Amino acid sequence: MILKSNRILFKKRYIAFVLLISYIVVCQSCMTLRFSRNETVKYFKKNSVAFQDSTINFDGNNIHYIETGDKRLPLLIFIHGSPGSWNAFKEYLVDTLLLKKYRMIVIDRPGFGYSDFGEAQNLSVQSQIISAFIDAIRNEKQLILVGHSVGGPVVAKLAVDHPDWYSNIVILSGSVNPEAENPEKWRKVVKVSPFRYLIPGALRQSNDELWWLKKDLFDLQPELSKINTSVTIIHGTKDFLVPYSNMVFMKKNFVNAKSIDTITIENANHFIPWSHYKIVKNALMKIH
Repeated sequence: MILKSNRILFKKRYIAFVLLISYIVVCQSCMTLRFSRNETVKYFKKNSVAFQDSTINFDGNNIHYIETGDKRLPLLIFIHGSPGSWNAFKEYLVDTLLLKKYRMIVIDRPGFGYSDFGEAQNLSVQSQIISAFIDAIRNEKQLILVGHSVGGPVVAKLAVDHPDWYSNIVILSGSVNPEAENPEKWRKVVKVSPFRYLIPGALRQSNDELWWLKKDLFDLQPELSKINTSVTIIHGTKDFLVPYSNMVFMKKNFVNAKSIDTITIENANHFIPWSHYKIVKNALMKIH
């Protein structure tokens, strides 16, 4: 009887071990939040839009990007949030009116999509890598940045580091105010092995950069006065992920911006690039 009980216990433990290992293996390949190459081709073919799918390497760092539009037009660069990849802005890349006005590029931020997936970077390093990319692909035309969520402070940091490059920056639900960031304590725990390997796919590097974000934003705050471009800020009043107070903070700290245009969307949540596409698109069309 005891032998039988031991066998049952061993079997249960073996099954639990196998399930745990299987889960960890699956975690490494799921939740990448990126299109496959085949899905990318199908998407643009369905919309009858020519595109470029490329990766550029800078000192060992890869930046993957998708580009549409005429290379002779002003350049509009989209920066996604956390987690995410270029396909967060896929609708914008095929919009017929935007295509008449802009050459458009969406990157995979460092650590996401196909840009060294899994290797998260802090705000300063991201700016260095993305700035090298922008310097390589920009033309002599007007250059505009658009950032959503964590892409907002990335855009702000890019404009701080190279204020003479950009004519406009657009920040959508941007998390720029360090006082509004309250990193959950559990993020520090799951950053450590072996717990971090229990987090699936892109959520792992997202957890890393969100844990660093508050310090990154405090470091960025005294530099915000270097931003001298025209700024558009769009934020929803019911954004429970990135508080609306960020808009007030940016208006107060962008003291040398050429101009600041704010658009408040009543009762909108964090996902305005998709839920309020027309408002965002119209703001981009009005840039001159």
